[in-house]
Amino acid sequence: MTRPRATSNGMASIPAQAGPRDTTPEHRSESEVESVRGTEDQVEAGRGEAPAPVAPVRAEASGAADDARDAGGTAGAAHGAESSVVAGAGPVARPGERATVRLRDDEPAEPPRYAPEWLQLREPADAAARAQDLLDPLRIRLANLPGRTGALAVHDLGCGTGSMGRWLAPRLDGAQHWVLHDRDPYLLHFAAVASPRSTADGSGVTVETRRGDVARLTPDALAGASLVTASALLDVLTREEVVTLVDACAGAGCPALLTLSVAGRVELTPADPLDTEITEAFNAHQRRGGLLGPDSVTVACEAFAARGAAVRVHPSPWRLGPEEAALTEQWLRGWVGAAVEQRPELRERAERYLRDRLAACAAGALRVVVHHSDLLALPRPTGGTS
Repeated sequence: MTRPRATSNGMASIPAQAGPRDTTPEHRSESEVESVRGTEDQVEAGRGEAPAPVAPVRAEASGAADDARDAGGTAGAAHGAESSVVAGAGPVARPGERATVRLRDDEPAEPPRYAPEWLQLREPADAAARAQDLLDPLRIRLANLPGRTGALAVHDLGCGTGSMGRWLAPRLDGAQHWVLHDRDPYLLHFAAVASPRSTADGSGVTVETRRGDVARLTPDALAGASLVTASALLDVLTREEVVTLVDACAGAGCPALLTLSVAGRVELTPADPLDTEITEAFNAHQRRGGLLGPDSVTVACEAFAARGAAVRVHPSPWRLGPEEAALTEQWLRGWVGAAVEQRPELRERAERYLRDRLAACAAGALRVVVHHSDLLALPRPTGGTS
């Protein structure tokens, strides 16, 4: 996962990181808590209309904004004389569009937002990759939470369109109340209206949304939490921000299931001599500006362990073949684009490389394994629990 940075028009065919964006404007204050589907601050899962399909994004701005997580770079694409953006080519903002919630103080005034299309495209691969082996120890801990009454309170940080809830809620027993955190009210709406209706034992699920900065959580923000979850978040944080998140979880005394953090390893079949250089450049791109990138899980494990938590890590790789060609294509564009942004001297060879890889993908001849890690942190037991 990378953040976007505008690049020269000469590399328009290679965006910096996969992940198309929506351009629907929203204007809200940074501290606002968003309520969804016509209720005050809580909604019952399963009610309301499903989110409408989002129209293809058109290029309406001259470039992309810097520094937002999980995608983006070049705002244009080479498709004849058309100005439409290649899916996954990164953020495109409408003139005058304002930011939603800023992730950091030094973030530019107009960070891009994530389009639901990209998050929906990757959701099946995410679901297949998440580590099932971490669920049993999590279930045991949740069943023995000290003083638990009523529904499990699950806080989903950087929820996007809510894929974590759709995957996890049906795998846990008991009534659940999901608190969805994100900076984008548009994505919060998608997550709320598409939330699961029931849990593993048929109990109900309720949802509320909170718009704010997940990099600056305090224990108060997680007061009463039974579980904290996140997906594809750790690797776009700095060391300080990971420690802040760990402190918030430790202060709340609740388990944390943090999934799909990049591991810095990619396997492509058939192999190409440029694979290693692209991988190394991409990893360097992820670490720029103090971001942890592939080091995030190690840092998080150390921080949780220092606070007395038991930590388990399990691999959660994407395994992409012909059936995932659409996702593979967008991932390739972003992966190669970020590498070129980090090392511009790769540009000429990377253009050939991307062209050949996309052709193999279209022919069903490419297989890709993108390695991730899932982390489960269980706080020190209290009250005789195990």
